[in-house]
Amino acid sequence: MSLQEDFKNAAERSKTEIKERPSNEDLLKLYALYKQADEGDLTGERPGGFDFKAIAKFNAWEELKGKSSEEAMKEYIDLVNKLTNA
Repeated sequence: MSLQEDFKNAAERSKTEIKERPSNEDLLKLYALYKQADEGDLTGERPGGFDFKAIAKFNAWEELKGKSSEEAMKEYIDLVNKLTNA
């Protein structure tokens, strides 16, 4: 399987095979790695106001700025494997 196929497979497995709810830190890491792998570096402005969830997601993704899509895919796959005990 190619890295892209492994990544898509991990994304599907993350929806069905993670039995217990991951920690907020792991959820943010999953979100940020997925977005970095799928869309690349973050663009746009930081959310304002009291939307703390959106701000946390923005900050998590912003921390990955400069990381290649391939590297983000590998880290995402590794994290899904850890969370699914694969």
